[in-house]
Amino acid sequence: MAQPATPIVSGKGGASAPPEAPSSPLEGTSALLRERTRAAWMFLAPTLVVMLVVAGWPLARTFWFSFTDANLTDMAASQFVGLDSIRQVLDDPDWWTTVWTTFRFAGVSVVLETVLGMIIALALNAKFGGRGLLRAAVLVPWAIPTVVSAKMWAWMFNDIYGVVNAVLLSLGLISEPMAWTAEPGLAFGAVVAVDVWKTTPFMTLLILAALQMLPGDVYEAARIDGAGPIRAFFQVTLPMLKGPLMVAIIFRILDALRVFDVFFVLTGGGTETMPMAGYARQRMFEYQEIGVGSAAASLLFAIIALFTAVYMVVGRVKLGD
Repeated sequence: MAQPATPIVSGKGGASAPPEAPSSPLEGTSALLRERTRAAWMFLAPTLVVMLVVAGWPLARTFWFSFTDANLTDMAASQFVGLDSIRQVLDDPDWWTTVWTTFRFAGVSVVLETVLGMIIALALNAKFGGRGLLRAAVLVPWAIPTVVSAKMWAWMFNDIYGVVNAVLLSLGLISEPMAWTAEPGLAFGAVVAVDVWKTTPFMTLLILAALQMLPGDVYEAARIDGAGPIRAFFQVTLPMLKGPLMVAIIFRILDALRVFDVFFVLTGGGTETMPMAGYARQRMFEYQEIGVGSAAASLLFAIIALFTAVYMVVGRVKLGD
């Protein structure tokens, strides 16, 4: 006859009870997730502190100055004026000129960089001799600092000794030297050309990385079905590149909206060819109106934040679908 099981007695003088197992697998998983979350925050804490000191404090000061009438000549006498500085910016026609210039620059340059980046990435993704060397050479314009490349192109666009006018004159495309960076109509095209020359390699690099992750059997199936290169691009490559391509485009749009250096080096900060960041710099340091300049900088930050928020919401909705 089977003996009854002896109960395990816990406490002093008795056998210790075994540790309790999680009541469900979900409880163990949530505990592990909480532990990993705490570890992640511990590793991120030093970086977050540095970002708060380096970026957070100046940003907070800029927001505060945008609600004051601070002037560079007498910062101690600044007073809180509420939304007056922001209203002064919004009532200034020059501000809306810079807004239009910035958005037009972002639209034109990003479209050209995306199209050219796609073409170059497709070419570099093919197998041919010297492909590695060509890939490295394509990245050279992107590796050059923006101020250096803009200054180099400013010399090339010079109306007296610039190589651009010399080439166009020799080809008979123009009858006299043109002031590429002095006339507003020509200066905008020159700035776009310089930005496209410098930043297209960035788009090429991102698109090329995405192309190399695409499965080859999909293209093999497309060839068996009789799809040519153009049809395969639009029906196979482009749909699979939609996610990485949108990430690259939003990065470039956000970068283009805060553009300053290439405009300033090439055009010298003229009002008709000035971006929003240039307007903020002009009001801060040339007019010495820290409050108004900070308000312009805050509006620029709000526009970029709005674009980021819309992209994150749209991306989350598509991911949920």
